[in-house]
Amino acid sequence: MRKKSLIKSVICLAAAGVMLLGGAALAADKISISGSTTVLPIAQKAAEVYMKTNPGAAEISVSGTGSGDGLKALVEGSIDIADSSRAAKDKEIKRADEKGVKLVKHVVALDCIVPVVNPANKVTGLTKAQIKDIYTGAIKNWSEVGGDDGPIVVISRDSSSGTFEVWNELVLHKERVRPDAQLQASNGAVAQAVASNKYAIGYVGIGYLSKDLKGLTVDGVAASSDAARDKSYPVSRELYMYTNGEPTGAVKAFIDFVMGAEGQKIAGEEGFVPVR
Repeated sequence: MRKKSLIKSVICLAAAGVMLLGGAALAADKISISGSTTVLPIAQKAAEVYMKTNPGAAEISVSGTGSGDGLKALVEGSIDIADSSRAAKDKEIKRADEKGVKLVKHVVALDCIVPVVNPANKVTGLTKAQIKDIYTGAIKNWSEVGGDDGPIVVISRDSSSGTFEVWNELVLHKERVRPDAQLQASNGAVAQAVASNKYAIGYVGIGYLSKDLKGLTVDGVAASSDAARDKSYPVSRELYMYTNGEPTGAVKAFIDFVMGAEGQKIAGEEGFVPVR
């Protein structure tokens, strides 16, 4: 279980935004990143490593607020990079255009959205149809899908989540989640809720799998790097960092780092699938 708080808490990653040179203090460029809690571990670790290996180059702050909130903040000009676990919507692109903002996406990793249950649950896999029926309320007991007799407790993400948007489109086909579903604000919160309830089911990015969760197969396919790359896993997706136009200066240097060998290694170490 990740011990870091991933719910709307700004993580200040720079100990100091200055570099001493010949007795003079040179202020570092500031980069503000916000958005998807799925992409947050990649952005956070990349920022830490980048500042350590490039002292004085930039002071980077990272927060996890949800994909929709991140894209909104980028359009409003309050951040430099928006993390998103889904592609920008047409209405978001239109709003950006109206404000003179050009949303440019950078694919920083690949991911699988994995349905997860408590390790005590004997169910090992579900079909997309079964998952849809569970989340819309047609299936309410684990015994209906090969599990022990017991009520299914549905854990879902809130509507500002990019993970919810992708799950809603690919699995639920935009049908309404059952009204008693417990809505969580982050991958970490979903993981904690499922780990603490033997009757629960939730969904998280592949980087959030741990010994405290059992990832289920979907239509007989297990989430993996290969399955994400060839899209054989039914709920696979790209993860993005968005900028206003093609990045320049300090923002470009950081994006290039994330897309380069070291940044892609970090994506893999955080449990996601490197693009390269």
